[in-house]
Amino acid sequence: MAQNPNFLFIFSDEHSFRFMGHRSEEDGGEKVDTPNFDRLAGQGTVFTDAYCQMPLCTPSRLSMLTGREVRGAGAWGNGSVMKPDAPTMAGVLGGAGYETCLLGKMHLGGSRQFVGFNHRPYGDLTGRTGHQRDPIQGGGGGMRSRTTYSVGVTEIPESLFQEQVSAQESIAFLREHEAANPDQPWFLMASLSRPHFPLTAPRRWVERYPPDAISEPKVGRTGDAYDHPMSVGMRKGFQADAIEHDEMMRARGSYFACVSYLDELLGDMFIRLEATGQLDNTIIIYTTDHGEMAGEHGVWWKNSWHEASARVPLIISTPMQRRGEQPAQEVRAPVALVDLFPTMCGLAGVSAPEGLDGVDLSDVVSGNGSAPDRPVFTDALAGRWGPGTEFRMVRQGKWKYVRFRNAPALFFNLENDPHEQRNLVTRGCEGEDAEALRRLKRTAEETMDFDAAAEERRRDQQLKRRFPLKAPNSQGNLYTLPTGKIVNADDALYNPTVIVEDAVEAFSDHPARDD
Repeated sequence: MAQNPNFLFIFSDEHSFRFMGHRSEEDGGEKVDTPNFDRLAGQGTVFTDAYCQMPLCTPSRLSMLTGREVRGAGAWGNGSVMKPDAPTMAGVLGGAGYETCLLGKMHLGGSRQFVGFNHRPYGDLTGRTGHQRDPIQGGGGGMRSRTTYSVGVTEIPESLFQEQVSAQESIAFLREHEAANPDQPWFLMASLSRPHFPLTAPRRWVERYPPDAISEPKVGRTGDAYDHPMSVGMRKGFQADAIEHDEMMRARGSYFACVSYLDELLGDMFIRLEATGQLDNTIIIYTTDHGEMAGEHGVWWKNSWHEASARVPLIISTPMQRRGEQPAQEVRAPVALVDLFPTMCGLAGVSAPEGLDGVDLSDVVSGNGSAPDRPVFTDALAGRWGPGTEFRMVRQGKWKYVRFRNAPALFFNLENDPHEQRNLVTRGCEGEDAEALRRLKRTAEETMDFDAAAEERRRDQQLKRRFPLKAPNSQGNLYTLPTGKIVNADDALYNPTVIVEDAVEAFSDHPARDD
């Protein structure tokens, strides 16, 4: 590894671990076209069993950026604010001489929007999530947003997509940096919205995945946990029981399309950066903030303990792997997104701050070590799906245990039961399963005090009052201009200056004219 490598961190939103072409069907994968992800996987380290620390946008991002689990990061919900005393991966690398930049969606709360990055030229700078609502032409002025019904072909010009702008601004930033400071290492995070809702994509990809040509969800409305209080509360909260089968399959087709579009976009981005040599000494990281249920267990979205929600894709590709000087590899030991902060420090030769919950996997990435056998945690501590549904999930080895504040516990052997159908707490188990149940139950009880977490959550609410964001009339995405002004980036979509209402009437030779 060359000294002071650059970092290109591609971060998406709501990408299920199943939707990667290189993951086989036998390993739980879906048949989706992702040639660029597959190439990256073939030239990198694939962590097959990576978990987010909370399966919800803002909390997952706060935990990842700080290398701390939910309680340590104050990552309670989508309105949470970054703690001012928490070191971040961007701040530590910046302090070590890196130029750092964040582009695109980060879904941070309050006025703490830079979180250690030197630059934020474009993105959701006012915490409005950055998801572009898709207009409905002739639809009563409505917007396609968080729904499984209004899916399909986008009505946004492709050049105005949040992802396209993020990619272009990323390339522009790196070219400007190369021209001004060619010897200074950089860390750029390009944070993209898809495959998060709205489930819309260019026509070429939507038509690639018609509902009758794609798979049904891997897991149906079955299993011991289907009637669990949290599962029932989740379906009710998301109104999932109202989603008919045809609607579900159309939405699944659009989700496939969004994943393939994201892959295409990254392929274009990589080609342009490779052509200028900016990836020669660059470590590429790809992951997402959480998964997507995509109809599994009869539900959509996230914020649950299910594999499709808590488990995420994770690839780290080094220059040596891409040059063929180090073999690609697959790591099946469970790891966590909080590991990325200390791992990047290890790869950069920078001392990580004390108090991180993640572990340094740089030796694993470099091919000189093995991932440790240790418990990995995913939490949801706000009780969103009813009283007592706060949970701590523990994954270690092939086992998974879920402890709730006031609901029955769950325990699965994922090797024998990858679809989480058989709760061994109620069915009973013996041998190594029984020993693992005792061990993980004890771990969950010793590491999580739900009452103390609730009190910490109440205290952390004051951060919203300490760091309010005063940015009226802002939309999801904004530009930071060189003058310091922050301006809406999507006025052409949502506040357009309409020149002509109907192009057919304006142009005498319009192809759609009858005369």
